[in-house]
Amino acid sequence: MNLLARRPPPWLLILADAVVAMLLAVAATGSPPELTTNALTTALCWLLAVPVAVRRLWPEPAYYGALLIGLAVLALQGNWLMPTAVAALAIYPVATGRPVWRSAIALVSGLLVNGGSLLVSMSGRPQYSNGWPDPVFILGMVWLAVGASWSLGTAARTRREFAAREARRQAEQAAADERLRIARELHDVVAHSMSLITVKAGVAAKVLDKHPEEGRKALRAIEEIGRGSLAEMRQFLGALRAPGRSPDSTPLPRLADLPSLAHHAAQAGVQVDLTVNGAVPDSMALAVYRIVQEAITNVVKHAAPAHCQASVSVADGRLRISVVDDGPGQRVLPGRPGGHGLAGMRERALLYGGTFEAGPLPGRGFGVHASWEIP
Repeated sequence: MNLLARRPPPWLLILADAVVAMLLAVAATGSPPELTTNALTTALCWLLAVPVAVRRLWPEPAYYGALLIGLAVLALQGNWLMPTAVAALAIYPVATGRPVWRSAIALVSGLLVNGGSLLVSMSGRPQYSNGWPDPVFILGMVWLAVGASWSLGTAARTRREFAAREARRQAEQAAADERLRIARELHDVVAHSMSLITVKAGVAAKVLDKHPEEGRKALRAIEEIGRGSLAEMRQFLGALRAPGRSPDSTPLPRLADLPSLAHHAAQAGVQVDLTVNGAVPDSMALAVYRIVQEAITNVVKHAAPAHCQASVSVADGRLRISVVDDGPGQRVLPGRPGGHGLAGMRERALLYGGTFEAGPLPGRGFGVHASWEIP
């Protein structure tokens, strides 16, 4: 299906055209003596082969030149085979490289010129006087050869245009997907850091006067969280502003950063019991981290102070993530629309063909569960 959309190197095509042109000229000049009468017609046959050799370099001049030289060959030699073959070969690059209306004009011009000159050339010649071969039959064969070549060229051009449009569409879709991924990462970074900063700022405001040391600890935690978040945001924004160029060297978070995540959550009033069992593939580590991060962020935002159990396990070829807390089960504040956190976690799980569940637990608490197969 893709043969017409894939083209060999240009130099190879031009070399092949030159070989074909030489073979045509040799075949024409090797015709019976009654067809090749003198040096002039021999020279015209070789000259008629030139458009085939240069048809990819100058498609339209080569094609119309082939028609004119073909007229002379028909008039002097009466050989319709070579002019027909040259016209059919020369119209192909016109059909592949020019708009339809221009190639259609070339086709109609060629059919009229070839048809008219062929009928005039055949009239009165002794080899056609007995009615065979039938001039109308020969005319039909000539038109069929030229028309078929034009049709193949048009089909090839259409196929290549479709392939180019599809490639552009896929590139645009890939760019849009990448920007969506970066936007999702930015949401996770900002939502998590701002939740922790808000909590720690509230703590600092309450204890700064009576317990200055505790207030300073809260402010240092805010500084630490802010610096880390800004480093991640610079990385994502750098990729977004300069697509195709590698972002800075700041590493993306991995499973090894989960203890730091639990530590920050503890500073915001959420005690996290973290367990990681099994080897998580590197390609999935970021998605696992973001799901755990967003789930803990929701606990900090809506359920602190609370106790939370977060586990990541790989067993029997399946990766499982669970984040369960004992805080209030409500995760959307009354009267306010829900955010993008749960939707983002679901998208990450579905990206690997997995499942995602989130909801209040019986009695008290909220649970987030995601799992998918590991290839």
